[in-house]
Amino acid sequence: MSGDPGAPEPRPEIGDSWERLRRLGLDPERGRNAYRLSLAEVEHRRRETHLSEILPVLRSTLLLPTSGIPLILAISDGEGHVLWHEGERPLLRIADGIGFETGARWVEDEVGTNGIGMALRVRRPMQVHSAEHYLRSHHDWTCVAAPIHDPRTGQLLGAVNLSGPARTMAPYLLPLAATAARLAEAELKARQLEALHQLRTVAIPLLARVDQPAMVVDGAGWTAAAIGLPPVPRLRLPAEGLGSSPRLWLPTIGECAVEPLADGWLIRPLRGGTDPDGLAEQTEGATITLDLRRSTRPELAVRGAVGSWSHALSPRHAELVLLLAVHRDGLSAAQLAEALFGDRARTVTVRAEISRLRRYLGGLLDHRPYRLSRSAEVSVLPPGDPYDLLPTSSAPAVRELRADLLRGVLRLPGAGCVGSCLPGESQPSASSAASWSSVGPAAASSAAETQA
Repeated sequence: MSGDPGAPEPRPEIGDSWERLRRLGLDPERGRNAYRLSLAEVEHRRRETHLSEILPVLRSTLLLPTSGIPLILAISDGEGHVLWHEGERPLLRIADGIGFETGARWVEDEVGTNGIGMALRVRRPMQVHSAEHYLRSHHDWTCVAAPIHDPRTGQLLGAVNLSGPARTMAPYLLPLAATAARLAEAELKARQLEALHQLRTVAIPLLARVDQPAMVVDGAGWTAAAIGLPPVPRLRLPAEGLGSSPRLWLPTIGECAVEPLADGWLIRPLRGGTDPDGLAEQTEGATITLDLRRSTRPELAVRGAVGSWSHALSPRHAELVLLLAVHRDGLSAAQLAEALFGDRARTVTVRAEISRLRRYLGGLLDHRPYRLSRSAEVSVLPPGDPYDLLPTSSAPAVRELRADLLRGVLRLPGAGCVGSCLPGESQPSASSAASWSSVGPAAASSAAETQA
């Protein structure tokens, strides 16, 4: 990056970022003028993101222990817009000179490799030190950042960042930022539990008068109270919300009546309880779409004869669905363990994740071997840049997939592509199959492997 042929190789995450920015044509000498929100838009986002609720926690956790170090505390939303920007005035003026100010969009595409952009991209605490920044004008800085998630939904809310002169940054600042993010999430969780308790006080008297199985959930699907139904911590609600329709089809429940209640929903199954297979009735002619276009929010959508739903996936579940979408003939637990962790022995972890995934895929997820239903049409909507394919994933198979997509030797299953990854094929292409050695034998032999 610095042009020094003797410079050490960058860390993989930094190297991936540099390569992506080179491909985008970002000039390391100038960058781009970062998009900046108006003050009115900044205020609006402060209110809407709920980040203002955790601002006292972040300030007390980060500013007091670092009072002797010249630092800027910045908090961004999930799109990288800096909503708060605090520190000593001389340091803030220097930061203003590189565009690091309230309202700026501090993401890789606009300002190169940086702490906020990296933390949002890979969804874990990150440090970008000195010359690891893509823009030369940032080399005098070091920044550490940690992502903040909404504990109700798993949605990425934003990032907390500490930035300062590279020569004065202390090694404990990265774990400190990570701790602050966890404390902020704990504060949001406490607020959620209090709201759920308030909803429960409304729900219990109502459910006592209902003469059929029913449950009350909050806006994110967390159960406040239930009667006549097995205890379920959370219902997977459609990503687009419940809308105004009085009837809805939900995974694990099937068709149900839905009514608004306080800050939640009263849900009554219309067929006498839950369906153990969840989506079994939907398998014939169903379409499964894995939407990876937004790198920070993978989403799964199912359309079938009796209903439709969509759900935001966790990073691990997105990895699993992607692998099963590519390998339509199925993969064993050992093959999935090697693909995800590089260790065929981690089958217990794989089976636990598959069990959780089955809660809302139900009959669309077969086993012995694990695979998506043969009768379903499967498609994957990829991001515009292969580097954005599940960027938080370090799974060997996903990294190989990114490389294959960059080389143009693999096309993901598309709309109308049933049971194959490329036209006329039931496996990835020959070159892709070779690079996917971490998955193990071809899917034809995987079908013979037994799941315990």
